[in-house]
Amino acid sequence: MNSNKIMRQFALVLLVGAATQVVAAPASAANLQTLERMLEAQGQSQLQVQRQLDQMSADIDNIRGKVERNSYDIKQMKERQRQLYNDVDKLSRQPVKAVPTAKEATKAPVEAYSKNMSENDAYQNAVNLILKKKDYQGAIQAFETFLTTYPNSVYKPNASYWLGQLHFSQNDLVKAAKNFEVVVSIKDSSKRADALLKLGVIAERNNDTVKAMSYYTEVEKEYPNSTSAKHAQSALVNLSKH
Repeated sequence: MNSNKIMRQFALVLLVGAATQVVAAPASAANLQTLERMLEAQGQSQLQVQRQLDQMSADIDNIRGKVERNSYDIKQMKERQRQLYNDVDKLSRQPVKAVPTAKEATKAPVEAYSKNMSENDAYQNAVNLILKKKDYQGAIQAFETFLTTYPNSVYKPNASYWLGQLHFSQNDLVKAAKNFEVVVSIKDSSKRADALLKLGVIAERNNDTVKAMSYYTEVEKEYPNSTSAKHAQSALVNLSKH
């Protein structure tokens, strides 16, 4: 390291200076002891500097490791979120199946939900019911419980959107619309454009053409470069033909 080189040069200067003094004066035990003490002090100083540099290097490596771990965790979280979007979107595009009766629903196995979970764990539990276990009825209950327990959560827009998608896939358009409206009310939600589009689809299924066109137009106006806007434009073209 540069610091080691500087320290060695400094030690050499001291050594030369001390040697000059010894040559200029008669050699004596006192002179030799002085020179030894100077060299020992120089060695201790250099050792201390080296230890400080080693500690700084270790601290930098530790910080770098934490940054790399955080980057990996963020990447994994984004990948899970992307997969979740795809799975729920595919689910919403499947043919509508008959909605189970209340009696049948109570017979279906439901994933246990702990109210002692932290906010993050509770949200992840609901997500896993969709991604890993394909337990959509259990996911509905988990997301509803989550929103009741954490009404002001940062995950509220996403949780409401997934509830809307899940209810939409079961053809429960009233509950689906209710949850999509929650997402639309949150202006900075990344799923707001998709929620507006889904509200347009629901209005269209309810034969409310005017309302459907209003939602589609809003998507085009507020999110002109989005994928949702392209779908909204196609829907408007189809409606104008009728």
